[in-house]
Amino acid sequence: MNNRGTAANENFFLVGYPGVEHVGAHLQHAAQAMGLRTLFFNAAEAFVARAWQAKLNWWLRGHLPVRLQEFSEQIVDACRKFQPRRLVSTGLAPIESWALESIGKLGIQRVNYLTDDPWNRAHRAPWFMKALPFYDHVFSTRRVNLNDLQRAGCPKVSYLPFAYNPSLHFPDPPATPAEQAQFAADVAFVGGGDADRVPWIAALSKAGFKVALYGGYWERYAQTRTLTRGYADPWAMRKAVGAAKLSLGLVRRANRDGNSMRTFEIPAIGAAMLVEDTEEHRDIFGEEGQAVVYFQTKEELIRKIKWLLPNDGERARLAQSSYRMMVSGRNTYRDRLQVLLGLPAVDSAGREPGENATPPEYRYDPAQQSFASVENLDS
Repeated sequence: MNNRGTAANENFFLVGYPGVEHVGAHLQHAAQAMGLRTLFFNAAEAFVARAWQAKLNWWLRGHLPVRLQEFSEQIVDACRKFQPRRLVSTGLAPIESWALESIGKLGIQRVNYLTDDPWNRAHRAPWFMKALPFYDHVFSTRRVNLNDLQRAGCPKVSYLPFAYNPSLHFPDPPATPAEQAQFAADVAFVGGGDADRVPWIAALSKAGFKVALYGGYWERYAQTRTLTRGYADPWAMRKAVGAAKLSLGLVRRANRDGNSMRTFEIPAIGAAMLVEDTEEHRDIFGEEGQAVVYFQTKEELIRKIKWLLPNDGERARLAQSSYRMMVSGRNTYRDRLQVLLGLPAVDSAGREPGENATPPEYRYDPAQQSFASVENLDS
């Protein structure tokens, strides 16, 4: 089978989660925008069960989906019926090894976009590890997994970082004084309350910064309970990032991450960002101060926040630089989907690689301490 096609003749199956916080949903949106024929399988359906059964399988049977076999059978049957060119799954997809083997015998390319670290003990899933070698190509969002995947028997592995969704991640600062007051903060962090993140946040709060946390599980910890502002949907995320003077980029240590979804989403929204100093972050953003500010220790982070908070001009420069870097490059989920499908890299305007897109123009608004479109500023 020819592994390269065009958007006009590409059809594929996508297995993932449909929520707006999930990569699967972003890839589905990109496929729709590209006019691709896509059948989406909701991975959550494999976990539907009575509460006691789901908990038993999750905690004692390696996160085993209760309906794993049935869900796998549905995918195989659909592959036989519709003969897609490719099957793309995201994360620890609930597809059994026998199903992937059967799909491969149909001449269908099997691709996994591995957004989680299966060697993280919290993600332990023997059924998924057994299935991994049956993918023709596994793309990981973290470089540290590449050697692991090869040792696990995967025939082809590649690094492919996260991305952003232009329809959800764009500058949209608070539009009213009430919104500004609601979301105002010195430092905003959007992400889950992992235990290894708590000391970082606690240090910022102790240093006297006004910290706003958006995401789950922060209420579990005494040090962060009063700082949490709940879950942020895309609208709230744009407002929160737009209202805060600084945004924080913490990776998931347990996942051995070098970048995260927020690595791409926050610059696309338009914010001055401090990020953990990782090899992957430096590959994305360049040297210190080029587009973001790096930190390795709590003391360094606090020192740099104290320098940036009163420095409106430097925050504006960083935000504009990271924004332009993000939207001018190939950093959308459309770009990632083209790689996953083996399609020629062409953006929404039909540009080939090397043709630089002109990003929408946004300018720092001192009154709002955030970005606004030039059109809105000049009106």
